[in-house]
Amino acid sequence: MARREMRWFGWGDPAHVSHGLPDGALELLRARVGLADVPQPPFPASAIRLPAAVEFDIPGVELRTDHEARLLRSAGKSYPDLVRMRAGALETAPDAVAVPLLADDVRAVLGAGVAVVPFGGGTSVVGGVEALRGEHPAVVSLDLGRLDRLLSVDARSRVAVFEPGIQLPAAEAALNAQGFTLGHFPQSYEYATVGGCVATRSAGQASTGYGRIDAMVVGLDVATPAGDVHLPAVPASAAGPDLRELFVGSEGVLGVLTRVALRVRPLPAERRYEGFMFGSFDQGCNALRALEQEGAAPHVARLSDESETEVTFAMAGREGVAADLAARYLRARRVERGCLAIVGWEGTLDGVEDARAASVSVLRRHGAVGLGRSPGRAWSRGRFDGPYLRDDLLERGVMAETLETATTWSNLGVLYGAVGDALRRHAPVVMCHVSHLYETGASLYFTFIARQREGEEIQQWREAKAAACDAIVAAGGTITHHHAVGRDHAPWLHHETSQPGVAALRAVKAELDPEGIMNPGKLLATGGTVP
Repeated sequence: MARREMRWFGWGDPAHVSHGLPDGALELLRARVGLADVPQPPFPASAIRLPAAVEFDIPGVELRTDHEARLLRSAGKSYPDLVRMRAGALETAPDAVAVPLLADDVRAVLGAGVAVVPFGGGTSVVGGVEALRGEHPAVVSLDLGRLDRLLSVDARSRVAVFEPGIQLPAAEAALNAQGFTLGHFPQSYEYATVGGCVATRSAGQASTGYGRIDAMVVGLDVATPAGDVHLPAVPASAAGPDLRELFVGSEGVLGVLTRVALRVRPLPAERRYEGFMFGSFDQGCNALRALEQEGAAPHVARLSDESETEVTFAMAGREGVAADLAARYLRARRVERGCLAIVGWEGTLDGVEDARAASVSVLRRHGAVGLGRSPGRAWSRGRFDGPYLRDDLLERGVMAETLETATTWSNLGVLYGAVGDALRRHAPVVMCHVSHLYETGASLYFTFIARQREGEEIQQWREAKAAACDAIVAAGGTITHHHAVGRDHAPWLHHETSQPGVAALRAVKAELDPEGIMNPGKLLATGGTVP
């Protein structure tokens, strides 16, 4: 499968044509946020002036120094990344893009004496691939896109071995052809790579059923400046601390993944997604907790709060049977706003029927009313559309940003209230959903929307981001559940890992990367504020 490239100024397919926002969504946003009358196009790519490139050579490795290659590898897809891109205000860019064909080429790049930023699909939303050189004379973007093969499948052991640059759709297609699935479907699915998911400790939309990517990793090969680390694919080991856990989530600051062995599952014969309605977010959260703790959790479990439910129906135009059922449900319970849940099961036909029966029994016991398959089908069709909608809003002068956290069930309501209150001081529309369940707790995924302050777009974002992160830390949540640390979350990492913990990670980095060339300014950046 050919590699998919994203457009430079936003998310996704360069040929993507926006169909605009539905009338209901436009009406809601005009009333609560305000929209620019005329969409603002991005600055022309050819007119963007990149910093002058420092010339260097790496024998045997292809280096691209053309404007397009450097522009496309200069940043990821975070809100500040896109604001700068669209305005043509890039302050950093790689001096060259290295395109290795073999693991030996990766080792050659690590020995070149320049800063190295590993680059997979470029989907980072936390500044994780920004081309920072640190104290080094130059910076190279290490594009892993040609290391893109499924190397082997051990069907008996259910283990597949990949090169790091294979994108998830290609990985899934190759596995499907042999009767397996990875089951990992983050919103960045269309462009994210296997190596990138492992390096950022990714969670997929079906992680409640299949597990996060870290639960799938059984073996790794890592090229570091100090030498190669080989971690064989074994089911379990008592040989000291698990070094797999050290490299999973390391975000390229310790080395470069060159081989990844992952657990795979049989390809499901049936996928069934349905919608349910709850009278309140608290009621829905109690139902999800019961699902997980009683062993009846589905593969997909997503609960929107009242605000997100309202926007979801506005985006859908409140048409069809599902919307009518939802309206009748709310009237019957004499509440104005309810909460939509999307629940899904995957597996054999009989297995799905049995799992659904167990889940629905718990949901109904907690007051859920079924809306049928229509909401589930709508969610499935649009499950990867969110980033495109963010681009549409940027064109209309609107800041749309997301952040996520997680905590225990007993603290979930406290964290939800604290982060929501912090964001509402900066944005008139704040929405949230739960989408990953654990026996001990769950995730919270916030979206906040506000009219941009012209000329102060980054400062406006920085204020909202800092307020939310401070609230997360104060309320006992994790600073990131699945978007990684990158540059944006680095100032808060010590609150979660402790100062001695950060020092221990820095000591490991000093051993594996003594010159500090690997992805400068990310994960273990010292002090500072949100960039």
